[in-house]
Amino acid sequence: MIRRVSTTSCLSATAFRSFTKWSFNSSQFLGESLDSSVSPLLIPGVHVFHCPDVVGIVAKLSDCIAAKGGNILGYDVFVPENKNVFYSRSEFIFDPVKWPRSQMDKDFQTIAQKFSAMSSVVRVPSLDPKYKIALLLSKQDHCLVEMLHKWQDGKLPVDITCVISNHERAPNTHIMRFLQRHGISYHYLSTTDQNKIEEEIFELVKDTDFLVLARYMQLLSGNFLKGYGKDVINIHHGLLPSFKGRNPVKQAFDAGVKLIGATTHFVTEELDSGPIIEQMVERVSHRDNLRSFVQKSEDLEKKCLMKAIKSYCELRVLPYGTQKTVVF
Repeated sequence: MIRRVSTTSCLSATAFRSFTKWSFNSSQFLGESLDSSVSPLLIPGVHVFHCPDVVGIVAKLSDCIAAKGGNILGYDVFVPENKNVFYSRSEFIFDPVKWPRSQMDKDFQTIAQKFSAMSSVVRVPSLDPKYKIALLLSKQDHCLVEMLHKWQDGKLPVDITCVISNHERAPNTHIMRFLQRHGISYHYLSTTDQNKIEEEIFELVKDTDFLVLARYMQLLSGNFLKGYGKDVINIHHGLLPSFKGRNPVKQAFDAGVKLIGATTHFVTEELDSGPIIEQMVERVSHRDNLRSFVQKSEDLEKKCLMKAIKSYCELRVLPYGTQKTVVF
């Protein structure tokens, strides 16, 4: 379970576990995007931390922010039962004049070294460059359309470098006109079972921060994933771990399920088995036909993928072992 810790108590990770009967309320910023409306002089930042669980972590992180004149708005901590591991995510505001961005990295890195952290990441949305991503898709484009519209509205905090597909699209379509208008390149790369064109894909995406498979119906090989070396996020049109592989909506329809779902997960070498980031479901009944199944499934896919990407960009997603994630 996730525990919320009062940022004024400066309790250690071990000490606060004996106070779980207390009710700690986080600020309004938890679960929402950060903004700088609190003060024109203060800007928001996010820090996530993952290390072995020992006494004093919360106090040290809190002191680091407070010592530079920062103010913590929300603090989430997760310490799994019977596991010597600590996860935290803090949202704070600070004056960049008093705490320069480069110094912030050094301060948190010092703490990371002290606690032998597996991960320590800080992000200041108003100062740091947006994540660069590439989108891969096949024939169906409902997820792509949703992402492009959210990006245009400023609700997707990324820079889309290119769109890659193994299906050709006519130049006068809505999607192609949109991409051309916004200067986003479209690359049609024809694939076969014998040639997945992975070298060409790699050259197009090697400088991105992560990839999004927005209904890309081709498998990426283990060699590609290792060579790319960064996260790849996939939307699966089914409620994993059930209905893996091809045509999961038809599988669910034939099985007579009463709930259909969508799953956003990290891509691994094993098909549809990567750590899950987000899942959504919707009720169906015997009155639904295959067409209504598909329509409901597509609506879930768009929402599920968007929420997962937003969570990822806001540093809410951390690895938990090899098969799970912590999502604050």
